[in-house]
Amino acid sequence: MGVRTVRDSRAERTAGAKAKDEAPDLPGVWSAYGVLLQHLRKRAGLNQQQLGDAIGYSLEQVASVEQGRRPAKAAFTVAADRVLEAGGVLEVLQDEVDRAKLPRFFRNFALIEAEVVSRFSYDPLLVPGLLQTEAYARAVFAGHCPPLSEEVVDQHTEARLSRQKLLTRVPMAELSFILSEEALRDPVGTPEVMRGQCQHLMKVGALRNVEVQVMPAGRGFHPGKNGPFVVVQSKEHQHIGYFESQGVGCVVQSTAEVSAFGLRYGKLRSQALNVEESARLIERMAGET
Repeated sequence: MGVRTVRDSRAERTAGAKAKDEAPDLPGVWSAYGVLLQHLRKRAGLNQQQLGDAIGYSLEQVASVEQGRRPAKAAFTVAADRVLEAGGVLEVLQDEVDRAKLPRFFRNFALIEAEVVSRFSYDPLLVPGLLQTEAYARAVFAGHCPPLSEEVVDQHTEARLSRQKLLTRVPMAELSFILSEEALRDPVGTPEVMRGQCQHLMKVGALRNVEVQVMPAGRGFHPGKNGPFVVVQSKEHQHIGYFESQGVGCVVQSTAEVSAFGLRYGKLRSQALNVEESARLIERMAGET
C-alpha cells in the first residue's frame, strides 16, 4: 500500500469519526445518497481523494456527502455520475436531495407542489418563493430569527431555487400569483436586490403559463387581509390548500375549506390589477429603486 493511499484512508476514517461525533439529525435521503455514492466510488476503484480530484471537490467535501452530513449540489452529482459511470442513478436522487434542504415544515407540501397541474397563490408580505431571485431569497433567509448558519442559508436558498423548475416544467403547470404592492415596496436586501427582483418578475410574468398580478395599496379590506394562501390542483385533479405563518405550515384537504380558498382567490383576482397593469406597475417600481 502506497504512502498516499495510507494517508487517504486515514483521512477518510477521520472524516467518518467526525461525522459520528457530530451525529446531527439530518435527512435520510442525504445518507442514502452518500451510501450509494460510496458504493459507486469503491466499485470504480477510487478513494475519496481521487474522486474529489476527478470532479473538482476536496476530500472533505466528498467525505461529507458520503457521510450524509452535507447534501450534494447538482454540479457535484452530474460530475460524479459521469466519472463513476453511474448511468444517471445519482441524478435520479437529486430532486429528493434538494427537497430535503427545505425547511422541515414545508417538505410535505413541496412534494405535492412538484407535480401540480395548477397553482394559485396570494402573498401579502413577500415575493413568493417560486418568483424570488437568488439574492432576494438569500436576504429572506439571512433575516431569519433565530439566526440560521451560513450553511443552512445556502441550503434553503438552493432548495428554493430548485423549486422554480415548476415554472418551466413539461408538461406545463398553470400558475397564477397575486402579490401585494406592499410586498414590492417593502425593501428586502439592498435597492439593487429589489431592482433585480422586479426585473425578474417581469421576465417570469412573460411566460405563457404564468400570470403575475399586483394587489394595489389602498384597496381597503379584501379576502387576502386574512393572510397568504395557496390553492393547487394535483395531477389526479384533487384540489388542495396550503398556508403558513411563523415557520408552521398547514396542508388543507377538506373539500369545504379548499372550496372557500378558491372562492377567495377568485375574488382577489377580480380586485387586483390585471396582468398588463401589474406589469406596468412592476416596471415603474424597478425604475424607482
